[in-house]
Amino acid sequence: MTELWDELADYRPELVALCYRMTGSVHEAEDLAQETCLRAWRSRDAFEGRSSVRTWVYRIAMNVCLTALKGSGRRVLPAGLGVPGQDPDVPLAAADVLWLDPLPEDPAHVAERRSTLRLALVASLQYLPPRQRAAFLLREVLALPAEEIAEVLGTTVPAVKSALQRARARLDEVTPTPDAFVEPDSSAARAVLNTYIAAFETADIPALTRLLRDDATLEVVPSGLSLAGKAVCVPFLAAHVLTAPGHYRMFPTVANGQPAAVAYHREHLDEPFRPFGLAVLATDATHLVAITTFLDPAFVAAAGFPDDPAHVGVRR
Repeated sequence: MTELWDELADYRPELVALCYRMTGSVHEAEDLAQETCLRAWRSRDAFEGRSSVRTWVYRIAMNVCLTALKGSGRRVLPAGLGVPGQDPDVPLAAADVLWLDPLPEDPAHVAERRSTLRLALVASLQYLPPRQRAAFLLREVLALPAEEIAEVLGTTVPAVKSALQRARARLDEVTPTPDAFVEPDSSAARAVLNTYIAAFETADIPALTRLLRDDATLEVVPSGLSLAGKAVCVPFLAAHVLTAPGHYRMFPTVANGQPAAVAYHREHLDEPFRPFGLAVLATDATHLVAITTFLDPAFVAAAGFPDDPAHVGVRR
């Protein structure tokens, strides 16, 4: 039985990523993965070995997720509330919006298919009914055959195939046309990220202007700000964010399989830097395509960084 517990522990990072794709929440995903492992351990005597341990654990995880999702609302990014705007002065989002979380990359997640963790895709998955979402993830992310998916979800193969067809049609409607996926640790992605960080730390608006693609978007959680187009994003950043050098300290990391930066901020230059949030970037390898900023200091710690940037060791 010790071997089973060790195997469950090995599955935990995979389960967290799976539950995150289902719920859009890092905190829920951690709790649901833990609940899955506990349920599997408690029901270990009922495991008859007719399927693999992996399939058995996925069945438990999906049941846990589907139960948790009953009656819950859809998690969104600001653009999901409507078409991205061109006016930074539009009313901000209501306080009761359920926001999508970013997923800071754990070293154990590196083996995961990073492209399936992209913010835009995870946000699009939230449009699917939970059982369609489960079928799609089991097929497209975990590559399970229809027969095994039917076993996991307790349904029939025809029902699985129908759910997959409807899920793919819906995703075609709501998923923006993606740029080619760029690995976050590629030299091109690192160059874009380093330029972005330098521009923010020095309030270098011309450098940021050159870096943004003409159709770049900017989203901010939880304010609900959603802007589209460099011609709108740059004036907003210049007027409200990058007003002077020295107010930000940033470090590179990875989140959602994308280049990202943790940010520390200080209101006045004689004050210490404090954790500020996490920016997740999309790039086409030469320009920034999208900036999604999560203004929550908790994501600095979640990405493995200390409260004081002076204590940051080797950058990721």
